[in-house]
Amino acid sequence: MSGGLDLRCRLPLADFALEADLSLPGRGVTALFGPSGSGKTTLLRCVAGLARAAGRVEINGECWQDDARRIFLPTHQRALGYVFQEASLFAHLSVKANLEFGLKRIAPAERKVGWDAALELLGIGHLLERGTGALSGGERQRVAIARALLTSPRLLLMDEPLAALDARRKQEILPYLERLHDELAIPILYVSHSPDEVARLADHLVLLEQGRVLASGPIAELQARLDLPLALDEDAAVVVEAQVLEHDEAYALTRLGLARGSIQVTRKPLAVGARARIKIQARDVSIALSADNPSSIVNRLPARIRGFGEAVHPAQCLVSLDAGGTLLLARITRLSRDQLDLREGMEVVAQIKSVALLG
Repeated sequence: MSGGLDLRCRLPLADFALEADLSLPGRGVTALFGPSGSGKTTLLRCVAGLARAAGRVEINGECWQDDARRIFLPTHQRALGYVFQEASLFAHLSVKANLEFGLKRIAPAERKVGWDAALELLGIGHLLERGTGALSGGERQRVAIARALLTSPRLLLMDEPLAALDARRKQEILPYLERLHDELAIPILYVSHSPDEVARLADHLVLLEQGRVLASGPIAELQARLDLPLALDEDAAVVVEAQVLEHDEAYALTRLGLARGSIQVTRKPLAVGARARIKIQARDVSIALSADNPSSIVNRLPARIRGFGEAVHPAQCLVSLDAGGTLLLARITRLSRDQLDLREGMEVVAQIKSVALLG
């Protein structure tokens, strides 16, 4: 059986037509990102069979729809879990009974996610005897996710699962979503219009606008592209995967390894060898011609200029950099660009003033 998600969906709508031709990873989190009305939820509904699009839907070798072969499985025959903005729990049932409803949908011999594993993964074992009305918004959503997982889905669909939660509840549930990312082999399609959620959770990114796919690819690559609207955001940033190398107790710093080279951040309670995801904003990266001059900026990486792009403010420009395989964006003034005579392909030093650890 072939791997990956093959999604070919075409559906005329009132304001635009959804036209998505996507080949996506068969594992990890793929975020569908774009403004409201861009077709994110519609695409999710097409994958679920809730909207009858024309085309093809194949999930890791399992065909759910192929118009050329007259195949169309109804939603209840698709091995998927669906988590909505609202938890949609059965109000008359306890947490345990809600979860059992999901478990009973799949034959024992076909179960891939066990009861104990789901409870531990979402941290809800202590909630089993409660009524759903006694749960917080974050707890309700964790129960809804566990119920979806207990159907042992081949694909998990999540439609803005944090949109109805306040900031505190979002922070409560995000670590559990990260555990889904780290510990499950089930691919996840995650709809969001929150850059912070996408940066924290997604491996792969699909940008949608008016029903069309602007771009699809690894999140770090798309964030560093100067031709996409992400780079024009005031908070434009790139996500970087790193590994904890060591802790400097004398200076209360943690050193993180990148594809090549390393950077230091304020001491973090992470085990040596652990994976870390960091966010580096374009406004926190400056450029020097060499590393010879002393500087208070500790993190300085040799880099090559990939190209230039426009910024929101006319006094500024964006610079795309490749720091030994780590892609970065720098927002500098056009005056600095001209005074330093910066050019594409030029070897420079990227100076990183601030790094945010995600999670």
